[in-house]
This record gives sequence, C-alpha cells and structure tokens, in this order.
Amino acid sequence: MHVKSAFAIIAALVLPLSGGALAAPLAKGPDGAAFYVPPQPLPKGARGSVIWQRPFAGTMALPSAASTTLVLYRSSDAQGRVVPVTGTVSIPKGEAPKGGWPVITWSHGTTGLGPACAPSLDNDNGPEHPYIADIRTLIDGFVAKGYAVVASDYQGLGVAGFQPFLQGVPTGRNTLDMLRAARAIEPKIGTRYAVMGHSQGGHVELFAAAQGPAYVPELKLLGNVAFAPGSQIKGRLDFVMKSDKVELSLPYVLYVLQSYATNHREIDLTNILTPQAIAQLPVLMDGCMSKALTTGYWSTAIAKDQFVPNPDLAPFLRVAAQNEPGTLRIAAPTMVVQGKADVTVFPKDTDTTVKALCAKGNVIDYLPLADTDHNGSMKNGAQAAHDFIDARFAGKKAASACKALPKAGP
Repeated sequence: MHVKSAFAIIAALVLPLSGGALAAPLAKGPDGAAFYVPPQPLPKGARGSVIWQRPFAGTMALPSAASTTLVLYRSSDAQGRVVPVTGTVSIPKGEAPKGGWPVITWSHGTTGLGPACAPSLDNDNGPEHPYIADIRTLIDGFVAKGYAVVASDYQGLGVAGFQPFLQGVPTGRNTLDMLRAARAIEPKIGTRYAVMGHSQGGHVELFAAAQGPAYVPELKLLGNVAFAPGSQIKGRLDFVMKSDKVELSLPYVLYVLQSYATNHREIDLTNILTPQAIAQLPVLMDGCMSKALTTGYWSTAIAKDQFVPNPDLAPFLRVAAQNEPGTLRIAAPTMVVQGKADVTVFPKDTDTTVKALCAKGNVIDYLPLADTDHNGSMKNGAQAAHDFIDARFAGKKAASACKALPKAGP
C-alpha cells in the first residue's frame, strides 16, 4: 500500500462527516451570571469560534426545540477587533435532513443599552419579558417546522460593554458570527441560512444580509425578513428636535446619539444636547427600554427642550447616513413587513426605505399590514414570513414588488 493511500484511509477514519478536523470538546461555561463574564485575557480564536457554552433554560429556550444552548462566542466590532458576545442556539427535534438543518439567524429589537437587557438573560420577571416572549412565539414556530434558530444578544448586551446601537456593520457581524458559533456547537446545522429580525433587529438583519456573502463566504444566504426595520435616522432626529411634546421616539434617538458618539469621537454631544439632557443620559442605562419610556426623567421630558440652539449635527449625520439600510445592496431576496398602525417605526419611514432598496436593484417583497402595531407585525406577519422563507429554501424564485410598491404610510 502506498504511504499516501494509508494516510487517506486514516484521515477518513478520524474526520467527521462535516469534512473538518476532529474538533476538541467545547468548554463548559459557568452557571449563573458568571457565564457573561469572559475570561481575561480573552483566549485567542477566530471570529465565530466558541469561548464556552452550556445548556439553557431562559425565555429564549424555545419550547419546540430538542435543545437550546447558551453560548459565549467571538465576534468582531466596527474596527475589526475581537469582542465576546452571547447568544442562543435552538435545534429542532428529530433527525437533520440531508445537507443539515436549515438555519435562521434572528436579530432582536430594542431592549435597552445595558448588559442586563440581553434577551438570553430574560425570565418571567424580566424587564422586557412581554417583548421577548413575543419573539419566542415567532421563532419557535420556525423551530417547530424544522429550522435551527440562532439568536445573538449583540455586543454590549449580556457581556458588559459598549453596545453599537443602530450601527449596522458591527451588529450585523454579531448576527453572522452567531452562525459559525452555532455550527461549532451542532455540526448538523447546514450551510444554507436566512436572516430575520424586528425593529432594531430589522435594521441589523438588513446589514447582516448585505454583509453575509463576503463575511461568511462558506455559508449560503437564501433570503431575509425585516419586520418594522429601524431607519430614517435623520428624519427621526428632526422630528424630536421640533416636538413640544413628550415623544416615544426621544429615548431611541438618545440611544443612537450616545452610540455614535462613543466610537466616532468627532461627534460632540455637548454641541447637540443641553447640559441637563447630558446629565440625565446615565438614567437610560438604569433599567431597560420599558423603564426609560415609562419612568423617570425621559418619560416626561419635552423633546425639543433637550437640544441646544443651532446644534452641530454634521458629524452625526455623516455617521447616520452610513447606517441607513436603504443604501444597501443585498444579494438575496428580501421581505419587509410593516404595520400601518405602528407608532414606534413610522410606516412612512419604512415606505421610504423600501423604495430606496428597490432603487438599489434589490428584490423586495413588501407587506404593509392594516390594524397592526409595532410588535404586532411579528404576529400578523408570521405566516407570510414562513411562506417566504420556506420558498427560499425550496429553491423557488422570488417575485419583486418594486414595480408597484404598496404603501404602509399615508
């Protein structure tokens, strides 16, 4: 027997069916809050690689799954530096089909800025439990139909640190690196994937879909679904700066201002916000989104009074323009779902973004829903999302609505 042939036989015996080298067992993470405290210094590893993992039983443990795993994995921030991020991996019951489980990477909407607001930390008494329970209902439906579903918490949620809120590149990377971590945990997850998200997560998923083919080239993007995606950042800032009322939009705008100012030092918040508003910014880190909207200073603040006269907005607006999802070119078909009664993401803003996506040559299926509010888009649009994603995995060609776009707004 030739030496080369002998090595081929040995390799066939030791390599798993996935074709990669025999992997070492993944490290078991600690119980409780210690799971969210990464080892220091962070061990070296490629993006998407697992730092540690353990079985999971919080709200994001999906009822229809055979198992859900909590994972701490390596991702990449806006500057390409390694950051530790947490998320969950849910595997369907039964045997994986030929080619592995089809997989959806989910991106969640706004829960807050602080680490305690991570979806994987939620329980029945959690600060954002009603919203995260709505997420669970939607994505559990996909697991019940045989899809693996993976869900990133995003950088800065779960693991303490900076959250790049409404920054499409790093949060999109978090969502894509979650796929690699999931496949390390469960090699029977296949290489074909879709992206799906709501609100802030709709913004994230559009950026993830745009980046996917280049960022995770070993995987095949088939389609993506954005429920009420965040967009039109400049327009929302203009809106609150002119309003003499208490506005639901104000805390969201302040989240974005803080986010962009943190890693874009040319943005000086003292040239935009009043001293009183700046003094109250730490309140937004005390609790999560629901608390910011309903209690304390920001729940009663008159929107326009938080801004200095003649603010210097130019640096902020440059960053905002870079984070508009309507500028993206997405290689796979895209569905956008928007409730006509949404007061969080304005229907007219989504109309504008969808029109811009069409102008970029994207294949867009747009579904405005009557009598549907912000979270209701996930419930009322669930069947359409199932049909759209099923069709993509079945290899059916997607139709585009771009030649005769419906409208969600007035």
